[in-house]
Amino acid sequence: MSAIIARNDCQPTARATIAAGRTFGPNHRWKVLGIGVAANAGFSATFSGIPATAVAMRQGYHLDNAQLGLALGLLGLGVALSELPWGVLTDRWGDRRVLLTGLGATAAWLLIMAILVVPTTLTVPEVALLSASLLVVGLLGGSVNGSSGRAIMGWFHEGERGFAMSIRQTAVPLGGGLGAMVLPSLALSFGFAAVFGLLAAVSAIAAFFAWRWLHEPPAEDSGAAAATTSGPAPLRNIEVWRISIAIGLLCFPQVAVLTFASVFLHDFAGMGTWVTSATLAVVQAGAMTMRVWSGRFTDRRGNRRSFLKLCSALSALAFAMLWLLVLAAGRQPALMMALPFMVVVAGISVSAWHGVAYTELATLAGAGHVGTALSLANSFVFIGFCLVPIAIPWLLVLFAWQGVWLAAAACAAIAWPIFLRQS
Repeated sequence: MSAIIARNDCQPTARATIAAGRTFGPNHRWKVLGIGVAANAGFSATFSGIPATAVAMRQGYHLDNAQLGLALGLLGLGVALSELPWGVLTDRWGDRRVLLTGLGATAAWLLIMAILVVPTTLTVPEVALLSASLLVVGLLGGSVNGSSGRAIMGWFHEGERGFAMSIRQTAVPLGGGLGAMVLPSLALSFGFAAVFGLLAAVSAIAAFFAWRWLHEPPAEDSGAAAATTSGPAPLRNIEVWRISIAIGLLCFPQVAVLTFASVFLHDFAGMGTWVTSATLAVVQAGAMTMRVWSGRFTDRRGNRRSFLKLCSALSALAFAMLWLLVLAAGRQPALMMALPFMVVVAGISVSAWHGVAYTELATLAGAGHVGTALSLANSFVFIGFCLVPIAIPWLLVLFAWQGVWLAAAACAAIAWPIFLRQS
């Protein structure tokens, strides 16, 4: 794989290539990118779409806020625990095997949940069963990020990687936005059997496309491979750890929006399901647009690290403004109508940078370690998906909603100085 990136950097992309007895056309890399988008969108619809059903889940499973936070947090914990092992396995096994295994197992498990872990008129699953089931979903879904990222870094050359990785990262808000629009209403109208069944079908479709088109790119001679894998392994590279930690910190406020913005708008501002779903969908659509733009912009300017610093600062400012608006709305109820808009601004600000950050991280790690490095970063990301939903109910008890958004601003502010040091 390491040699693949070296080869793509120096040969014309219009040239057909041959690998493992297969001939790939000059545009096959776009099919690989499409697979990465489909796989990430499918799992994003799961880990972002399920939290968007928080109000319906709280009602259907008879949960309080602490139990809801635990269930949603364990979904993130599963991904956090499995990301790094999946990434290491990807660098050893290859993209295709890992992605097919992970997507297929995720589809099968969601189908089991649709049959056995849903509330009915006769019984309601215990919170322990729901939480454990979501933990397994996360453990299996952790296969997607490192494997799809490694494939894309292998098939695209340096001048296109930021753009390609940013397009892949649009799959996260794309899948999350579709999940936010569809799943809450689906849960209210048809129950969680329909929710889990639909998500199982999405993962199965993504697995089919991966089986059809995802193959290892053509290999290169061992000398080129050695040249591109020189330097420390990612787990011994301090710069890889720095960027990974900063990525995780920036995701904490993003997770707060994805997991509890619907509850915030419902409980604090009195908004209905349509408004909460539309707000989250707009956040995801705006994030998707910004990720594509930022990838192209930083590819042309060569300013990935500067862009990441700017995103950190803007995110801290946006969440600080949301905090102030919550304080003001408590005294002036008319300001409640501005809260969905401010959630959109803060959510987009803290979601625009992903493709740029992952490209920077993969470049720092070196071609032979892409899967491990990307999975290390996503481990920190999903630690956030675990801890944030668990922490928010306690912040609500102690400091109400203004405390939640002030903490989100603080996380983004802490990430800013980590990006100050240039690689």
